[in-house]
Amino acid sequence: MAQLLNESEISSSLTTVPSWQRSGDSLTREVELASFPDAIAFVVRVGYLAEAADHHPDIDIRWRTVSLTLSTHSEGGLTSKDFSLAAAIDSAL
Repeated sequence: MAQLLNESEISSSLTTVPSWQRSGDSLTREVELASFPDAIAFVVRVGYLAEAADHHPDIDIRWRTVSLTLSTHSEGGLTSKDFSLAAAIDSAL
Protein backbone atom coordinates (compact mmCIF):
# COMPACT_ATOMS: atom_id res chain seq x y z
CA MET A 1 0.00 0.00 0.00
CA ALA A 2 1.12 3.51 -0.78
CA GLN A 3 1.32 6.02 2.05
CA LEU A 4 -0.42 9.37 2.01
CA LEU A 5 1.82 12.24 0.98
CA ASN A 6 2.22 15.23 3.27
CA GLU A 7 1.61 18.80 2.03
CA SER A 8 5.27 19.38 1.20
CA GLU A 9 5.49 16.13 -0.78
CA ILE A 10 2.29 16.97 -2.65
CA SER A 11 3.55 20.45 -3.55
CA SER A 12 6.83 19.03 -4.78
CA SER A 13 5.13 16.26 -6.75
CA LEU A 14 2.75 18.72 -8.44
CA THR A 15 5.75 20.31 -10.18
CA THR A 16 6.37 16.99 -11.97
CA VAL A 17 2.89 16.95 -13.54
CA PRO A 18 2.16 20.61 -14.43
CA SER A 19 -0.93 19.80 -16.50
CA TRP A 20 -2.69 18.41 -13.42
CA GLN A 21 -4.39 20.40 -10.68
CA ARG A 22 -5.01 19.52 -7.10
CA SER A 23 -8.63 19.43 -6.08
CA GLY A 24 -8.83 18.55 -2.40
CA ASP A 25 -7.60 14.98 -2.03
CA SER A 26 -7.46 14.40 -5.79
CA LEU A 27 -5.55 15.28 -8.93
CA THR A 28 -7.59 16.38 -11.93
CA ARG A 29 -6.90 16.97 -15.59
CA GLU A 30 -9.08 17.75 -18.57
CA VAL A 31 -7.85 16.76 -22.03
CA GLU A 32 -9.46 17.90 -25.27
CA LEU A 33 -8.82 15.59 -28.21
CA ALA A 34 -9.43 16.20 -31.92
CA SER A 35 -12.49 13.95 -32.15
CA PHE A 36 -14.71 11.57 -30.22
CA PRO A 37 -12.87 8.50 -31.59
CA ASP A 38 -9.58 10.08 -30.49
CA ALA A 39 -11.03 10.59 -27.00
CA ILE A 40 -12.10 6.95 -26.83
CA ALA A 41 -8.68 5.76 -28.04
CA PHE A 42 -7.02 7.90 -25.37
CA VAL A 43 -9.27 6.40 -22.68
CA VAL A 44 -8.31 2.91 -23.85
CA ARG A 45 -4.60 3.83 -23.50
CA VAL A 46 -5.30 5.19 -20.01
CA GLY A 47 -7.16 1.97 -19.18
CA TYR A 48 -4.15 -0.16 -20.02
CA LEU A 49 -1.82 2.11 -18.03
CA ALA A 50 -4.19 2.04 -15.06
CA GLU A 51 -4.52 -1.73 -15.17
CA ALA A 52 -0.75 -2.17 -15.32
CA ALA A 53 -0.38 0.16 -12.31
CA ASP A 54 -3.33 -1.44 -10.48
CA HIS A 55 -4.56 2.11 -9.91
CA HIS A 56 -7.70 3.31 -11.65
CA PRO A 57 -8.78 6.90 -12.30
CA ASP A 58 -12.30 8.24 -12.47
CA ILE A 59 -12.92 9.05 -16.14
CA ASP A 60 -15.64 11.19 -17.71
CA ILE A 61 -15.97 11.47 -21.49
CA ARG A 62 -17.96 14.34 -23.00
CA TRP A 63 -17.69 14.22 -26.80
CA ARG A 64 -13.99 14.91 -27.32
CA THR A 65 -13.16 16.09 -23.80
CA VAL A 66 -11.86 13.59 -21.25
CA SER A 67 -11.81 14.50 -17.55
CA LEU A 68 -9.59 12.44 -15.27
CA THR A 69 -9.51 12.31 -11.48
CA LEU A 70 -6.87 10.46 -9.50
CA SER A 71 -6.93 9.68 -5.79
CA THR A 72 -5.88 6.72 -3.72
CA HIS A 73 -9.28 5.94 -2.24
CA SER A 74 -7.95 3.14 -0.02
CA GLU A 75 -5.65 5.64 1.69
CA GLY A 76 -8.06 8.58 1.68
CA GLY A 77 -5.97 11.00 -0.36
CA LEU A 78 -2.94 11.49 -2.57
CA THR A 79 -0.07 9.03 -2.74
CA SER A 80 2.88 8.49 -5.05
CA LYS A 81 0.65 6.14 -7.08
CA ASP A 82 -1.45 9.12 -8.17
CA PHE A 83 1.51 11.13 -9.37
CA SER A 84 3.10 8.14 -11.11
CA LEU A 85 -0.09 7.40 -13.03
CA ALA A 86 -0.56 11.10 -13.86
CA ALA A 87 2.93 11.18 -15.39
CA ALA A 88 2.25 7.99 -17.35
CA ILE A 89 -1.03 9.43 -18.66
CA ASP A 90 0.79 12.59 -19.75
CA SER A 91 3.26 10.42 -21.65
CA ALA A 92 0.36 8.65 -23.40
CA LEU A 93 -0.67 11.93 -24.97
